[in-house]
Amino acid sequence: MDQLLANRRWVRRVRPFPHVYARDVFRADFYRSLHEEFERIERDDPKTFERNMGGYDATGAPLIRFRHGPLGVFVSREWHDVIAAVAGVNATGDINAALHHHEPGSASGWPHNDLNPSTFVGPPPGPDEVRLGGEGGVGVVSGDRPAGATVREVIRGVSLLFYLGNPDWSPGDGGETGLFTDYATSARGPARAVPPINNSMVMFECTPRTWHAFISNRVKPRNSVVMWLHRAKDEVVERWGDENIAYWK
Repeated sequence: MDQLLANRRWVRRVRPFPHVYARDVFRADFYRSLHEEFERIERDDPKTFERNMGGYDATGAPLIRFRHGPLGVFVSREWHDVIAAVAGVNATGDINAALHHHEPGSASGWPHNDLNPSTFVGPPPGPDEVRLGGEGGVGVVSGDRPAGATVREVIRGVSLLFYLGNPDWSPGDGGETGLFTDYATSARGPARAVPPINNSMVMFECTPRTWHAFISNRVKPRNSVVMWLHRAKDEVVERWGDENIAYWK
């Protein structure tokens, strides 16, 4: 990470809920390699982006497919540990990450808090390991698994969006990540809107109050890496109660 990170002055904000925002995250040459890899995937392997997220007007490509290239930084143990430390979360080493692409004019999302369960294969990863969503043929959201597979259920602990491969952004273009004070007042609009500026990111601990949503991109595509770190389910139940876990329907 010492050789990749550029800006270490990440900003911790408290409204509308605690989150961290950073610009110019990676050094220019490394960001360029991320940008070029994203463009290569879109150009040479467009079918890897699938519309398989119910109710979400975007296509996605799991990063497990690209873990050996520049984008592998997001599923590395080093990056996992940096993000977990900044968020103050005792993360398990389980990572789910994907490239997301929104065509211009994609519909806005609905406010949600990401306090969802995830399923991973095998025993917990060791201190120098990671376990990625989709390993062993296990559906990280669906929980589907091959016969005889040993799986674990954990809960999303940190959400992170890193923006890359986007045209220059101007106010009015849309495509921001909206952060909301609460669900009840979300129809009034976000309390804060994070713009999709290349080489920037927003991250936050997943709690019952981290309401956020994609805001429609009116004229330009919106691209990002979306990733989640996870924590033990027992910790979540003890802190907020099982009833506050947003189980998949």
